Amino acid sequence: MEAVNHFPGSAGTLGRHLARRLVEIGVRDVFSVPGDFNLTLLDHLIADPDLNLVGCCNELNAGYAADGYARAKGVGACVVTFTVGGLSVLSAIAGAYSENLPVVCIVGGPNSNDYGTNRILHHTIGLPDFSQELRCFQTITCFQAVVNNLEDAHEQIDTAISTALKESKPVYISISCNLPGIPHPTFSRDPVPFFLAPKVSNQQGLEAAVEATAEFLNRAVKPVIVGGPKLRVAKAQKAFLEFANASGYPIACMPSGKGLVPEHHPHFIGTYWGAVSTTFCGEIVESADAYVFIGPIFNDYSSVGYSLLIKKEKAIIVQPNRVTIGNGPSLGWVFMADFLTALSKKVKKNSAAVENYQRIYVPPGIPLRLEKDEPLRVNVLFKHIQEMLSGDTAVIAETGDSWFNCQKLHLPENCGYEFQMQYGSIGWSVGATLGYAQAAKDKRVIACIGDGSFQVTAQDISTMIRSGQRSIIFLINNGGYTIEVEIHDGPYNVIKNWDYTAFVEAIHNGEGKCWAAKVRTEEDLTEAIATATGAKKDSLCFIEVLVHKDDTSKELLEWGSRVAAANSRPPNPQ
Repeated sequence: MEAVNHFPGSAGTLGRHLARRLVEIGVRDVFSVPGDFNLTLLDHLIADPDLNLVGCCNELNAGYAADGYARAKGVGACVVTFTVGGLSVLSAIAGAYSENLPVVCIVGGPNSNDYGTNRILHHTIGLPDFSQELRCFQTITCFQAVVNNLEDAHEQIDTAISTALKESKPVYISISCNLPGIPHPTFSRDPVPFFLAPKVSNQQGLEAAVEATAEFLNRAVKPVIVGGPKLRVAKAQKAFLEFANASGYPIACMPSGKGLVPEHHPHFIGTYWGAVSTTFCGEIVESADAYVFIGPIFNDYSSVGYSLLIKKEKAIIVQPNRVTIGNGPSLGWVFMADFLTALSKKVKKNSAAVENYQRIYVPPGIPLRLEKDEPLRVNVLFKHIQEMLSGDTAVIAETGDSWFNCQKLHLPENCGYEFQMQYGSIGWSVGATLGYAQAAKDKRVIACIGDGSFQVTAQDISTMIRSGQRSIIFLINNGGYTIEVEIHDGPYNVIKNWDYTAFVEAIHNGEGKCWAAKVRTEEDLTEAIATATGAKKDSLCFIEVLVHKDDTSKELLEWGSRVAAANSRPPNPQ
C-alpha cells in the first residue's frame, strides 16, 4: 500500500517524520510555547491531522502538562525554544525523570550553519558555546539528540524516542530551526514502526528468586503486601493483582503508590506511611513477620524522616528488575511482572493478617455535621469530595496538605489518582491537570490545590478553558504555604491573598466555558458541587474553599515534625 502524504509539499521532511513518530507512539496532543527557533517545526506538527498543538502560557507548565499527559497516556511531548525556553522547562522534565515518565522534550535549536562558528546568538547567555542547554539536560534525561544535519536526523530522532519508551524516562531532542521543512531521502517513506525488544527475565535467576521467596513467605505467620510507585514503570499491575489474589495477604500501598493498587479489592487495608499511615494499616504492616514491598521508593518523605519500623531481614524487596530476599540473596535481571506471576503459583494462601486487620478495624469517625453558617472544615470538604468519586473521575493532588487529605480518599474501581511525591514540586498540579485531562477525555479530573501552590502556575487555567476542558478544581485557601509552616515556620510562608474566583473569571473573560464559586460553609459547598456536576458539568469549574489557616490534617502535623527533625540533624562529628 502506498504511503499516504498527510500534508502535500512536505513529504519526506524531518518535520513530517517527527510528527508521524509522535503519533505512532500514542501522542495526540503536544504542549508548546512558541519561540522564533521552533516556529517552522510547529508548522509541521500542526500540519499532521492526528496531532493537536496545545499552546501553554509558559514552558514550566508545558512540561508539567506533558508529565500529566504521560501519566494518562503512557507518553507525553512538549516543544519549546532554544535555551530561554529549554532552561525554563528543566524543572518539569526533572520531575518527569523522578517519576519514570517518558516525556519527549523537543527544542527548536539554532540554525545548523551557526554550529562550530564563533557567533553569539540571542536567547543564550552570550557565549559562542551552544552546549549550555544540552549540558543541563544531560543530567535529567536518559538520551539527548542534537539534530543539526539531515544525514543522521532520522537515526537521532528514532533513537531518542525509542530510548524514552525503553527506559521510561524523558529524552531531549534539539532540532535546528532551518531543517524541519527540507526533504531528505531518509524520510522518503512512512517510518517503519518501532520494535522494542521485550525484556525477558534470566530464567535461572527467576526460578531461584521465586523458590527463595516462596520458601520465605510460606514460613511466615502473617505476611503482607505493600505496593509502591515503581509498579507503573514495571507495567506490573495485572501481575500484582494475580499475586494478591493467590496469596490472600492484605494489600497496602505506599503513599506514592496510591492509584496503582486496587483499593476496591476486599483485602485492601490502606496507605502504609509509617507514623502517618491510615488507621490500623501501619500496625498490621509493622507487626507482620514478612512484608513484600513491590516497587518501593524509600526516601525521607515516604519514610517520614527515616522513621519506618521496617526490618530488612523481614522484607522482600521487588524492584522492576531485581528481587532481594531479606538479608539473603539479591537476584538481578528478574522482572517484576514475570516474578509476581511465577510466585503466584508457588505461594500458599495465608489470610491471617487480613483476619487480624478485620478484628481490630474500627470505621473512621464521620465528621460532625456543621452548624448552619459555621466555617467549613477541611475534613468535611473531603467527605464531599469522596462522594464525587467514581470510575469516571481522576484525582490530582497537589504537593502540600492535599497529599495527606487525598491519601485518605477511597478510590473506586478505575478512578485515576496522580501526585508527584518524589520531586514534590509545588505548582505541578495545574499543568498536570491540563495534561491529564487532555489525555483522558473520558474522565473528569478533580484537582485539589492549595493557594500557595496555585500562585506558582495559575495562568494555565487559561489553556484549560481554551482546550474546552471540564475539570473541577478545588482551590483550598488557607492563606499560605501550610506544608512548609508545619516543617519550619517563618514570615516567608505567608502569601498575598488573591480574589481567586475573580482571577479565574478575568482569565475566562467571557470566552469558553468556565464557572467559578467561592465557598465558606457546608451549604455553599453542597450547592457548588451540585452545580459543578449538574448544570455546569461541561464547563471548567473552579471552587475556592476558604478554610482556617491552622485547619490541617493530623498526618501533616506529625509528618512535618518528623521531616523537620530529619532536616535539622546536626553534622556528624569529623
